[in-house]
Amino acid sequence: MHKLNHLHLPGGVITARTDRRLVRAAARSERFLVIDVTAPTVERDPSRSRPPVNIAFVLDRSGSMGGRGKIALAKQAVLEAIARLEDRDRFSVVVYDNEVDVVVPATEAGATARREAAQRLARIDARGSTALHGGWLAGCEQVAKGLASEGVNRALLLTDGLANVGLRDPDKLAAEAARLRARGIATSTLGVGTDFDEELLTAMADQGGGHFYFAGDVAQMRDHISSEVGDTLDVVARDVVIHVRVPAGVDVETLSPFRMERVSGGVEIHLGDLVSGQQVSIALMLRLATGVIGAVVDAIVGGRDREGWFTPTAAGEGAEARVSWTYADHDANDVQERDVEVTRLVQRLGMEDFKRRSVRMNREGRYAEAQAGFASMSRAIAAMAEGDEELAEMSREAMEYSARMSAPMPEMARKLEYARSANVLRQRTEDGKARKGDA
Repeated sequence: MHKLNHLHLPGGVITARTDRRLVRAAARSERFLVIDVTAPTVERDPSRSRPPVNIAFVLDRSGSMGGRGKIALAKQAVLEAIARLEDRDRFSVVVYDNEVDVVVPATEAGATARREAAQRLARIDARGSTALHGGWLAGCEQVAKGLASEGVNRALLLTDGLANVGLRDPDKLAAEAARLRARGIATSTLGVGTDFDEELLTAMADQGGGHFYFAGDVAQMRDHISSEVGDTLDVVARDVVIHVRVPAGVDVETLSPFRMERVSGGVEIHLGDLVSGQQVSIALMLRLATGVIGAVVDAIVGGRDREGWFTPTAAGEGAEARVSWTYADHDANDVQERDVEVTRLVQRLGMEDFKRRSVRMNREGRYAEAQAGFASMSRAIAAMAEGDEELAEMSREAMEYSARMSAPMPEMARKLEYARSANVLRQRTEDGKARKGDA
């Protein structure tokens, strides 16, 4: 295993590692760079206050929400979440069908506001169509009215159906989520049941710097609302950005779904907010140009956030993590070892990404295409396993999925497969919670 390069900063840690250390002098090489980010573990001091929270709950009240008691449990879950806020926090509640109603305008979370929220939500019933864009935007506007410059500002959008009133274009909705994030307002999304658009909701959450959740039943809906508010209350590093500097001629592509921007001298990956002790791994593929045998090319990794956990110290100590590759001939490149942990992660991300895409193939009847993709992936992983049981098991898993995709799947199974893969790609647990320690 290759030696790790560590970036130790006050509280936060960034680790950078690669699959192989040599690159070809006479041909372009592809190498993988894995960046592991660990947020500081912060024990809450009762004598010191956490950053304030400003959250909008945006609830779909369209007719389909009336089934299986969804709207009733959603209202109850929101009230339970509001009860966890402190008086100095802010909240608002917006409901939407074909119309948008601000049930509780942005207010501090005092006892009177909580009682009024309960009274007003009690009068809300399911009805009408799904003006997803208008409802979500109204929630973000409520957040904007009390934007906490030193706090966490977020809208949680819940829906069980397809947007059919107002703006419906997925790319435009995702772009708007990115613009709102740039203003300091994050978006998290929660899809309930089998009729919502999972690709739309993940895109909005990714571009909005929030999280995507899937609830197959009403009990999960309640759990996810609680988890999202719990994460919001536990944020320790806001707007975390990882930057990777590479020389001219090195192309960088991301294998992770976090928003990546190309900047002068490299790329920036936007992770959004991290909670205490959260761990996130990012995988990048670098294409390196040809070079002179013995020459060295570097990638330099650093980070920043609004609290300064990932900001270099004034003295510059531990300010960068550096990964180096050395140009060598073909023979030396052909016999070099791979870092098996990097290889496992890269192959896992590739597998989960294809699982996610295969859901659409299955829905559209493209069974042979999905089968062939998994079979090809299984062979490729097996070829590089070299006795590693974890990679061998991954190869077998791909073949099992090849068989599974040979026939139509129930829509609930498709939604579940998509959500699990989406969460693993984003380095969260399969049920959408932040990954910490060995989770």
